[in-house]
Amino acid sequence: MSKTYLRPLGLSYGADAMRAVAQGRAGRLGGSAFIAFHCAEIITRDGKHVSRAVADYGDLAKEAALARIEAWRAPLCGLALDRPKLMGIVNVTPDSFSDGGQTAEAEPAIAHGLRLAAEGAQILDVGGESTRPGSEAVAMDEELARVIPVVTGLARAGHTVSCDTRKAGVMRKAIGGGAVIINDVSALRFDPESLATVADLGCAIVLMHAQDDPRTMQLNPTYDDVALDVYDMLAARIAACTAVGIAPGNIAVDPGIGFGKTFRHNLDLLGQLTILHGLGVAVLVGLSRKSLIGALTGEKTPAARASGSIGGAVQAALNGAHILRVHDVKATAAALAVAMAIADPETSGL
Repeated sequence: MSKTYLRPLGLSYGADAMRAVAQGRAGRLGGSAFIAFHCAEIITRDGKHVSRAVADYGDLAKEAALARIEAWRAPLCGLALDRPKLMGIVNVTPDSFSDGGQTAEAEPAIAHGLRLAAEGAQILDVGGESTRPGSEAVAMDEELARVIPVVTGLARAGHTVSCDTRKAGVMRKAIGGGAVIINDVSALRFDPESLATVADLGCAIVLMHAQDDPRTMQLNPTYDDVALDVYDMLAARIAACTAVGIAPGNIAVDPGIGFGKTFRHNLDLLGQLTILHGLGVAVLVGLSRKSLIGALTGEKTPAARASGSIGGAVQAALNGAHILRVHDVKATAAALAVAMAIADPETSGL
């Protein structure tokens, strides 16, 4: 069966962008308050055959994805998504790839989360199970013991807390402890109870694309077309969520950089990131300190990959990413402040 996708192109920013939108010459990219697209690639896939053509904005009115691309994104847990938000990473694991378990206990993890919030993170993402390539699953009791004290501590301090978990039991305890977002690297496929659990809890959900389980995902990842295949999987998971009553405004998607993808897959996916706005929900990008950054920069130590990670985060923001999941919050916030001020000087305060 033939499928059609729209990949927004010809991006502009700030006053120029909003003027073009007001004049009907461009559309808002993912409901952005400062990014517009002036044309789009129309991609048609029929089996393994893919055709591509570029059309101006004025010729896109009949395309079904257009309205989804342009629609304002509803606030996620009270956070407006017209400009990018930062999700700070709080790992409560002894074997994290990025920080070597430096915050594997509750007290230092809470302190780290508070520091990230002070540096500009609007969301704190607490995880107790490493999902790095080759990692094994953690027993639920162990995961609960790791994350719940941290979730509770940060939520009581008044912060917007996300719990990075694949298990329905952990989801329930985390939301009960004050979390308002579930960030599931399996897109609610790992635990057969998780889809109904999120619907019952009424919380926000981040659906991440991953090919296979973390233990095996990097053995031989293959795609017909990585951007279209990721889009289709996420579209199917959004449909599964809405079918059980999860509101689209409570859904964000993550293309899953590094999860069952080669370095080239990751680059191709990031280069075509705007296609994901056709899903009609918030887009989250997390590439902080990942091996892709090391491959591009030559930096073998994950904790030393801040500069490359920030470059990727800014690029994602300029392609309309609504949420950026990062380790180095202070530096990323500073880079974004400069990039956003140049893109949209009216908001700089100068």
